[in-house]
Amino acid sequence: MARRGGEGGGRPWNRTRHGSPRRSYSPLPHLAARRPTRRAGYARRPGASRRKSGPVASGRRAAHCRAHGVTGPGQGRAGQGTDVARKPDWVIDKERARRAAAAETVWLFGLHAVRDALLNPRRDRRRLVLTRNAADRLGEAVAAGGLVPEIVDPRVFDRAVPLDPASVHQGAALEARPLDWGAMEDVCAAGEGAPLVVLLDRVTDPHNAGAILRSAEVFGARAVIAPRHHSVPETGALAKAASGALERQPYLRVPNLAEAMRALKGMGFTLIGLDGAAETPLAAALAAARGRAVGLVLGAEGPGLRDLTRETCDVLARIPFARGFGSLNVSNAAAVALYEASRG
Repeated sequence: MARRGGEGGGRPWNRTRHGSPRRSYSPLPHLAARRPTRRAGYARRPGASRRKSGPVASGRRAAHCRAHGVTGPGQGRAGQGTDVARKPDWVIDKERARRAAAAETVWLFGLHAVRDALLNPRRDRRRLVLTRNAADRLGEAVAAGGLVPEIVDPRVFDRAVPLDPASVHQGAALEARPLDWGAMEDVCAAGEGAPLVVLLDRVTDPHNAGAILRSAEVFGARAVIAPRHHSVPETGALAKAASGALERQPYLRVPNLAEAMRALKGMGFTLIGLDGAAETPLAAALAAARGRAVGLVLGAEGPGLRDLTRETCDVLARIPFARGFGSLNVSNAAAVALYEASRG
């Protein structure tokens, strides 16, 4: 029989599950004496957890799980008590981008840009900041816009609005939501104007993009299309360069330019890419596409059209020049091409 309790001054012995004796070690006497004892008359229910419970504790655990992206039992829908898998990162990123886009605003500045934005019924306007002189010059537009302006001193205007110090605001700034022109198919297939569109491949200069928007409006293009990334976003600089055309000329930014080009070809558009080294003159390419919808594709200055963009075009064409060598700024090339295409 195993020895029990420190007989002979030794440590206690217990019999193991297999019947062999095993010495059990206990804390030193001076530590054992300090071990806290359970209150008299208190006993834990069998199987109960040491964890705090109750609505407050449960709420804290749920908040901790949400803050650290942890899911587990009871973290699903209320009352289900089931395990729910964490959303994939790409889904979380997409939802965040959607929420950010829904809350995005732009600051438009300059008398022309602000006047046209106030008169545009499509524009969702949030805040209007003007100097007294600008308010007097924009009186009719302010009344039509239905937004009460904040009149500020010209000396503190730069502190009242979050504009770049180099912005030529002329004492007028408007915070608004970006314009939503709708789906590309709806705008290009049955939009206003001639069946003519302009596609920009990585044109990132707002002054060039603004000038192209002005030319597209003048010559009746249905839309200017650019990729969502590596292009000019809707900003105050673009609106000022476009001198009001941004409010009237559809400017569509698509996820993938090559896919948008293929969709346009499916709608019956002939895509003509402008390339200074091409053999076909622009007039000949337009003559071959007479009677059909036309898309003019222009690349950034320097790199020009990317390989995939070139391959997706139906034909590459050049703008003839009189001397042995010549080149045009991309906005000037767009104006010449739009004029030639508008002649029919």
